Amino acid sequence: MFEPFSDNPATSGLSMMPYDEFENMVITADKSGFQIGVHSIGDKGNNWTLNAFEKTQQVNGKRDSRHRDEHAQTLQQSDIPRFAKLGVIASMQPTHCISDKKFVVKRIGTERAKGAYAWKSLADAGADLAFGTDYQVEPLNPMEGLYASVTRKDRLGEPGKGWYPEQKITMENAIRYYTLGSAYAQFMENRKGMIKTGYLADIVITDKDLLTIPEDQIMKTKVDYTITGGKVVYVSGK
Repeated sequence: MFEPFSDNPATSGLSMMPYDEFENMVITADKSGFQIGVHSIGDKGNNWTLNAFEKTQQVNGKRDSRHRDEHAQTLQQSDIPRFAKLGVIASMQPTHCISDKKFVVKRIGTERAKGAYAWKSLADAGADLAFGTDYQVEPLNPMEGLYASVTRKDRLGEPGKGWYPEQKITMENAIRYYTLGSAYAQFMENRKGMIKTGYLADIVITDKDLLTIPEDQIMKTKVDYTITGGKVVYVSGK
């Protein structure tokens, strides 16, 4: 973090390496044509990641690299527009919000928490988002991530509007980031991520309509059929 933790002023967290070493590593990997994913949690870590990607474009030139900021968990407000400007994908895991929110404000305070799990702000700023589960750190079931995206409430279904509710997104967009958003992050948006002629027929059919059900039914939603490559590979109850 840029500033010390609210509950432990003796530390502001740690980086895995000095910035100059990190930046050189990113520039070198980009020059070799790699797509880069950097795991960044604190606001300073995310700032470093964006700085390195920006420097890479200055040194190597801009290309369709689709580098990813994995987690993009706590952001300075001034860094949010940089994702779209630099073409950096915010690869995020929505359940982090509902798992961590019980201690985030205690750790970093209310002001810095406004930039935590800021899906709506990133989307409104034009960033490309890709959602995932971060299994095994978080549960594999994507229904929990969809629930987190649209409610920002704990898994027990607390009352109220949710934690920093201005960052909630629609179910339609949450599904889009899990499917087409993640396909785009893999350079696979022309083969998967939507139901379309010529695309890979990787589909799940659920027992509830996720676009219309009450929020307390989202995590209770089950998969009836799983279709992979056009073939049914799972049927509920069989």
